[in-house]
Amino acid sequence: MPNLKELSKKPARLTGGHRMCAGCGAPMVVNWVTKALKEGDKAVIANATGCLEVSSFLYPYTAWKDSWIHSAFENAAATISGAEAAYNAMKRKGRIDETYKFIAFGGDGGTYDIGLQSLSGAMERGHDMVYVCYDNGAYMNTGIQRSSATPFGADTTTSPAGKVVPGKQQFRKDLTQIMAAHNLPYVAQTVAPVPGTKYMFDLYNKSEKAIYTKGANFLNVLTPCPRGWRIEAATELDVIKAAVETCWWPLYEVENGKYKLTYKPAEKKPITEWLKLQGRFKHLLKPGNEHLVEKIQAEVDRRWERLLELCGEKEIAKAEVAASNK
Repeated sequence: MPNLKELSKKPARLTGGHRMCAGCGAPMVVNWVTKALKEGDKAVIANATGCLEVSSFLYPYTAWKDSWIHSAFENAAATISGAEAAYNAMKRKGRIDETYKFIAFGGDGGTYDIGLQSLSGAMERGHDMVYVCYDNGAYMNTGIQRSSATPFGADTTTSPAGKVVPGKQQFRKDLTQIMAAHNLPYVAQTVAPVPGTKYMFDLYNKSEKAIYTKGANFLNVLTPCPRGWRIEAATELDVIKAAVETCWWPLYEVENGKYKLTYKPAEKKPITEWLKLQGRFKHLLKPGNEHLVEKIQAEVDRRWERLLELCGEKEIAKAEVAASNK
């Protein structure tokens, strides 16, 4: 486990003074990911259009200490893969000796939806890079429109909860599984750090592994957005914790095709423990909508059971039962 005191001494690579909303989880994710870089290693950062991009760079001012580039909403992965290819060419020609790492950041809109094609291409080509999706579950930068990462039932400006339609009608796309299907060296699903939990360093550990595993790697990070989730900033980490403890957002990694849970709740909590903390779901908890909550719970259970199978956890449980019966 990393030493928190030592980590705190590492300088932040994203400075204060940016224009992100108070309580936004994206800067927190960026700083924990980049803290995983070794001392002396430099980074080239690509940033898809979104909250993080428009709020951390306003020409000629920037909050980034590393080399940073923004091209367009849909091609952050293509941009960083091109930078990585240019770096390798310069290395071969002896024009550069320093070690650079290549990281792209994008929200769920720029990753799940608009940027999916260029992301898939960069991953398939195997560039030595890491793509980090800070997933807050909607197009927050442009007014909280639904994305394919938006949870079922969520109230957004393009999936408003009303008498006829109770919020978004589709379940979220499982992008982590889609990336795992690309047969990458390393894929992981994690969360913004929650102090006092066993997974406080989950993001840091997985970032370090992703950055220093050769090849194209992917991190999907559940990232709080107080404005879009209709929560107080002071409660955002409680919401992240509830997402993990209800298994709505499981923590796992896929290393060279092998699935592994990195955290398994001692007692899986009902999905209502997560829903009730967020204003975007308040309509689901009203009388008459019990069937919608049941539908969400059934889908969470289905995906969790499938993940347990992929991780070999069901076989482990059967072996433990068999051993206890001897």
